[in-house]
Formats: sequence, C-alpha cells, structure tokens
Amino acid sequence: MNEICKNGRMPIVSPILQNPLADGRQSERAMIVRRGVQRLLREMGAHVLPEISLATGRRADLLALSRQGDIWIIEIKSSIEDFRVDRKWPEYRLHSDRFFFATHPDVPSAIFPEECGFILSDGYGAEILREAPEHRLPPATRKALMLRIARAGAARLLAAELAGVAVPALDDESD
Repeated sequence: MNEICKNGRMPIVSPILQNPLADGRQSERAMIVRRGVQRLLREMGAHVLPEISLATGRRADLLALSRQGDIWIIEIKSSIEDFRVDRKWPEYRLHSDRFFFATHPDVPSAIFPEECGFILSDGYGAEILREAPEHRLPPATRKALMLRIARAGAARLLAAELAGVAVPALDDESD
C-alpha cells in the first residue's frame, strides 16, 4: 500500500509552491554569498533575478539589471573546487555587459581570472573588489535578453502573489 495513504486519507496537495522564489539547487554557503551580493546590488539601485535561464540553456546564478539598463551576470563560487570544475563561465559574457565572480572570504581571490569582476560577500553585505570590464551586448542580444528578464520576472512575481507572498511596489513604479 502507498505509504502516504496508509491511514486511509489522501494528502492535501497544493498546486502552489510554499516558497516560489527558492528552487533548492544552491548550497547553504552559496545562498549566503548570494544574499550579500543581492544586498549590495539593491543598495546600488539594481534589480536582481537569481537562477535565470539564458538562451544557451545555461543558468546565471544572479542577473542584475541597473537603472541605466546595464546587464550584469554574477557567478557564485562557494569553494575552490566549485570554481575548478566549472568551465562554462566564459559563455556568460555573451549575455551580459559585465561579468563578475562572487565568493566568500574562505575562497582565495587569486584563483579568479583578472579579466572578470570580483565581489566578496559575507552574507550580510558584499563589496566589489575588482570592477568587471565592460563588453556591451549587441542590440539584438540585448532585446532578446530583456524580454527573457521581463518574462521571468513577471512569472516569478505571479507565483509569489499566488503563494501569498507580499510583493512591494518599486520606488518608481507609480510614475
């Protein structure tokens, strides 16, 4: 007999995720780094989408959209081994105006390429220790990516609303 139905009752299954904004793929350490980076980017006036799928099928850990429309991708590395096994990061440059690595103080900054930006996070905040060089996206790529960002943001906003998560309006949303 099915373990769930042993007591003769059917379980209540909700069609809505408990937390539609978390997908459970990241380690606890990566989530701590992510939180600090998200706080930094929010202070800078950027809006951030975590775990966004790109046209190549890759998933960016964080994608930030600045007030000026600049697109940054931030790849989180929680250990030396995490960096060593990941060789997909050069592809992220094709989908961003700037590319950064982010990590925590226990990972040596020297392992990260000089041609990429570098953010150090402690979970409470973060600091950009090395600016990322700018490599502007071609207009067609930018348009396609902006549509992807808008659709992902709208879908996540709807999922949060349906799950009963309070979603504040943007500061300039009423303009």
